[in-house]
Formats: sequence, C-alpha cells, structure tokens
Amino acid sequence: MSYREIYESWLENPYFDEETKKELRALKDDEKEIEDRFYRELEFGTAGLRGVIGAGTNRMNIYTVRKATQGLANYIMKQNGQNKGVAIAFDSRRMSPEFADEAALCLNANGIKAYVFESLRPTPELSYAVRKLGCIAGINITASHNPPEYNGYKVYWEDGAQITPPHDSGIMAEVGAFSDYGVVKTMDKSEAKAAGLYVTIGADIDDAYIEELKSQVIHWDSIKEAQKDIKIVYSPLHGTGNIPARRVLKELGFENVYVVPEQELPDGNFPTVSYPNPEAAEAFELGLKLAKEIDADLVLATDPDADRLGVYVKDAKSGEYITLTGNMSGCLLADYEIGQRQATKGLPDDGALIKTIVTTNMADAIAKAYGVELIEVLTGFKYIGQQILGFEQKKKGTYLFGFEESYGCLIGTHARDKDAIVATMALCEAAAYYKTQGKTLWDAMIDMYEKYGYYKDDIKSITLKGIEGLAKIQEILNTLRQDTPEKFGEYTVLSARDYKTGIIKDVKTGEEKPTGLPASNVLYYDLSDDAWLCVRPSGTEPKVKFYYGIKGTSLEDANAKSEALGKEVLSMIEEMLG
Repeated sequence: MSYREIYESWLENPYFDEETKKELRALKDDEKEIEDRFYRELEFGTAGLRGVIGAGTNRMNIYTVRKATQGLANYIMKQNGQNKGVAIAFDSRRMSPEFADEAALCLNANGIKAYVFESLRPTPELSYAVRKLGCIAGINITASHNPPEYNGYKVYWEDGAQITPPHDSGIMAEVGAFSDYGVVKTMDKSEAKAAGLYVTIGADIDDAYIEELKSQVIHWDSIKEAQKDIKIVYSPLHGTGNIPARRVLKELGFENVYVVPEQELPDGNFPTVSYPNPEAAEAFELGLKLAKEIDADLVLATDPDADRLGVYVKDAKSGEYITLTGNMSGCLLADYEIGQRQATKGLPDDGALIKTIVTTNMADAIAKAYGVELIEVLTGFKYIGQQILGFEQKKKGTYLFGFEESYGCLIGTHARDKDAIVATMALCEAAAYYKTQGKTLWDAMIDMYEKYGYYKDDIKSITLKGIEGLAKIQEILNTLRQDTPEKFGEYTVLSARDYKTGIIKDVKTGEEKPTGLPASNVLYYDLSDDAWLCVRPSGTEPKVKFYYGIKGTSLEDANAKSEALGKEVLSMIEEMLG
C-alpha cells in the first residue's frame, strides 16, 4: 500500500483509538507530514526504536511500541526464554510510563512476566536489574539526549547489554515479520497483576545497585580526608539521575553537593534546555552559574536516562571552568582507575581497557603505559558489554575500564551499559584523591597530556532529514567508499578501513587484511602524524558524523590542528553534495 492508503486505513480501522484518529484527521491537508508519518514503519534497528512521538507507522506511539514488543515476545518464545521474564524501566520523557505499561501488558498477554520499575530509573540500573532478576531480556523506554519530541525503546538481552548478534537480527526479523497491528496481543493491567504477570519492582533493586557502585571505590581514605572540602554541582537535566546520584555521593560522605534547582525535577519537556545533552554548552549554563556562586570544584550533568556524564572542572590557576569532552573525562577516569588499582593491589596479567573505534588514541597510550591489552570495538557500548560477556564465557580476560567518546563509560561489571551514576561517583572520588595530592582534576588532566601526548579529538556532523536526506547520507558513504581520498587537510591517508566489507587497505602498498569486527556501514582512515578520521551515519538521528583526532605538541597546537582538520572535512563534504 502507498503511504496515503496506510493513512486512510488507520482512520478506518476500529483497532486504533479515537484520539489517534483525531490527530491524524487534523493532518488531512498536509501531504508532506502524512508522507513522513506513513512512508515506512518506524525502523526497529540494532538498538530498538527511536522516533518522534505521534500517530503513524513512522512514529513512537502505543501501537508501534506494542508491535515491537510482540516481535520481541515471539523471539523470546523461540529462544524458550518465556519463563525468565523481562525487566522494564523508563525515563522522564513524555509517554514513557505509558509505553512501559504497553510493553509490559503485551508481554503479559504472551504469558511472559514483566518486572516494571515503580517510577523512573537510570538506564544502567535497568541493565543491572536484568541480570539481578535473571531475566531473558530488558526494555528501557528512553530517547536518551534527543529533543523533547522524541522517545525510544531499547532492548537488552540476558547478559545485561543491549542486543548484539545474533539476537538483534533475530528480534528485528520477528518485528518485521508482520504489518497487521491487529494481531498484536495485550491485556488488562489489573488482570495481569492478578495473574502474577505484572510485577512492580523498586527499592530492593535500588539498594543492591547502589551497594555495587560503592564496592568500586578505591580510596575511601581520600574521600574521608577531602569530603568536607570538595564542592560539587550536579544536574540531572530533568531526568533520572537525581535520586541515585545524590544518594551514592551522600553515602560516600561528600557533604557539599549542590543540585541545580531549576533542573532537579523530572520533566519531559526539558524546559531549561532545547536539547538535554551533557555534550551541549547550554546544558551547563545554570550549573556553571551556581558553581561560580559557591566556588565549586567541579560541575557534573547526567543526560535524562543517566548513562552519560558531562563534566566541567575548575582550573585553580585561572579560576575558569573548563569543559572535559567524553574522550577527556574517559581518559581521566581510565588513568585513575587503572593507575590506582595498580598502586593499591596490582593489575591482573589479562587486564583489558576497551574503547570504540571512534574514541581517542590517548586510550591506546594509557593501555600501553600500564601494560594492559587495548581492545577496540564498533561504536556502541553494547560491544563493550559483549567483550565483558566474552571474558566471562572464556574465563580469560579481566575488564578494567571501558568507554566511548560520547560521554559514556563503565567502572565495574555490575551493568553492561555505560553508567553515569558510577562515573559521577568515581569522578568525585578522583577529585578527592587529587585534592589530597594538592591537585585539581584539571591539574591531573594536564599531567596526562604531558605523559601521553596532547591528543585532541572532535566530531562534526551534517543533518540531512527525510527521504532525500537518507539518500544523500548514503551518497556520501558510497562516494568515499569508491574513491579513497589521498588526504584530509594536511594529513595523508595511510590506510582505509571499510567495516562494511571488513577490509583494511594499505593505501601505499595495496595490501589488504581483515578488520576483525562485525560488518557496519563505517569508514575509518588512519592518517599521518598519529591522526585519524572516521565517517558513519548516526544510528538514532538523521545525521552523518565525522569523528577525527590529532596529536599536538601543546594545548594550543592541538586545538589549532583539530580546528583546521574539522574545517577541511566539512568543506570536502559540502563540495561533494554540491
């Protein structure tokens, strides 16, 4: 059927409620909007669903959530996992509680128990709950840091990580196997509860999760010594981090934690920011204002589902607050966790530091300095979780730390996804430790640059919306794939990795070797002077992203080189698009 015919069928079908039909009738003269809402089914990708909230097949609504859940239920039953149950969490976004219930009741109607959190919880706690409860899968209703009009649906498997092969393709196939929304099962909530299929969870999981975090502390002595002197500003950005972040810091003993009042309470409209992303400067405007008033040591903000942490640290010399990118905070924590573990109890022979392919090369330098293995995986924290599972299955390999450039890391193996609550705790611990050494976190960062090199990493992106945008994104990838550039800016291309074909090609010799990673529509270029560039389409937004990194001789030199490379890349792509 055409998009228009599908639109008409939604208006006529008694399965869809009157509120949905009313929303759709209001669009009758807006052909472009009708097309966008119905030209495809909202894609169930390798991470689940993410889209704008609204009526239509290409939107997040109770019907697309039910359909996705029916596909998941079908897959669970084919895996004989229906007796294990599914854990479900949700964040502060609009419709999140409703979507969580719709997912639970669809599972219940298929005879699968759902453990639903009583109120909003962070993503990492959902990851923890899956394993704690012995579930076959988990569902988290969240769109992470997307704008307010979005929501999403992430699926986790029994190891606590987001779905990876073969489960991702298996679930995707089940979701795509039917288009008739009428075959999707659901049931009454009171009946599901009475049957013991809908189970509410809360404090028991919270308590166990917080204890797991506290078990990762290395320097209780430093916290005790500096807890009265460290001043911390924290913002949950209207999301899920407020209660658990404050709780763990309080239980560690930090006495001066100031929460940004305007951003403290959950609010799916995110009224103080246009984009609730800890990577964005605007997310920190209120926090920095408070920090300057109280002379805080550091300013922290977690995204709405509290799996990513943004950081500003005070430079005691200038009095300014300096932002740490995800690469910088990740390296700061990696160096602290691995270095202090080595100092206090030694490192295992099979220890590993894990990063994604778009994460800074400083991680490689850190791993080399401590004599631990550096493992590189595809973009997406689930692949770091997959490595942890592999260590457990093979009984070989010890996870020390893992992070990605997009402000996500994990300390410990209690969860299998990035955890901004444990990162908040660990960064405050590190601040206390360095304070006892007469240093700030910024001093520690400078020490790292001097030790490992002045690495600078950045990202540029081009947004290309709609059907035409998807085609242009593919055009960019295809053009680069067919004709490898000789240079990017002043840097010569040494080798090209095509993760779609699985081949790394040496540009000079023509020699080819396998990437050793699963197929993915990503191109990566190793450049001269320890620089690199990676091109990949976003998995959650209509964007093509360009990640790149350079190594300079000082902060000023690194900044200048990074800025020049970024401009050259954008100029090249704009020329390519005409």
